[in-house]
Amino acid sequence: MKEITVAGVQMTIEPHKIENNIQKAVLWLEKAVRVSHADLVVFPESITTGFVPGVSTEELYKSVDTIPGKMTEKICKAAKDLGVYVVFPTYERGEEKNIVYNSAALISPKGEVLGAYRKTHPFPKERAWTTPGYETPVWDTEIGKIGIVICYDGDFPELSRVIAMKGAEILVRPSAFLRSFDIWCLTNSARAYDNHVYVVAVNAVGTDAGGTLYFGNSMIVSPIAQRLAQARSQEEILFAKLDPNPLMKVSYGVDSPMIFNHLQDRNIKSYNGILQEANSPFPPFKE
Repeated sequence: MKEITVAGVQMTIEPHKIENNIQKAVLWLEKAVRVSHADLVVFPESITTGFVPGVSTEELYKSVDTIPGKMTEKICKAAKDLGVYVVFPTYERGEEKNIVYNSAALISPKGEVLGAYRKTHPFPKERAWTTPGYETPVWDTEIGKIGIVICYDGDFPELSRVIAMKGAEILVRPSAFLRSFDIWCLTNSARAYDNHVYVVAVNAVGTDAGGTLYFGNSMIVSPIAQRLAQARSQEEILFAKLDPNPLMKVSYGVDSPMIFNHLQDRNIKSYNGILQEANSPFPPFKE
């Protein structure tokens, strides 16, 4: 990885107005590159429709498209014109009828879709209209190795660990996160520190089709859990430079050297039970 600048675009969307949202994303992408000179720009979860689309799976399947497809054409052209990598999250039409994935495309500065990650842990209510993915790709790019998780995925340390073990240096987390700022900050910081990776967590802001208000507070977190940039609860751009040697010190603001490595120091013989199904000792609320 080399020194790069990453940016997050925290923008509102219009429910059901896919073309309007795509065009708005293009304008914000242009602004983000102009303001930050970013090498990588990240958008929030399901930027084309909003997280809660307010339609049936059948209707959503008809309104969205494959990746690559009509929903990525304009952003691909903009990425090429601007010479920037883009993470563009959108619901994706599956190969089978009425199968919809919550996905995020990685687009290159040549305007090509390098691939897409499909959310592996849909939030409970989201399972009514989406199907989980199972792949954990890591893309080896000119600016570094990039992996993606989406929103609720970030609650599961195992997923981010697998992606880090595949060599990811930058973990992107597009989100429409609701629960609380404390949990949002905790999970972003923990995933960065657990795995010694950069986390670029870009959250939704504004209201979706279900009337849900998102609090934003997107953030960029270093491998030693330092918040390098943080947005507020409004439309805005955040950005930061990423140091290619972030583990020289044990923490920010101190001189003590980093002498440990979370991935290398794992005692894997003690993890035999990790792939078994389990349940919380404290049951969640049931409607």
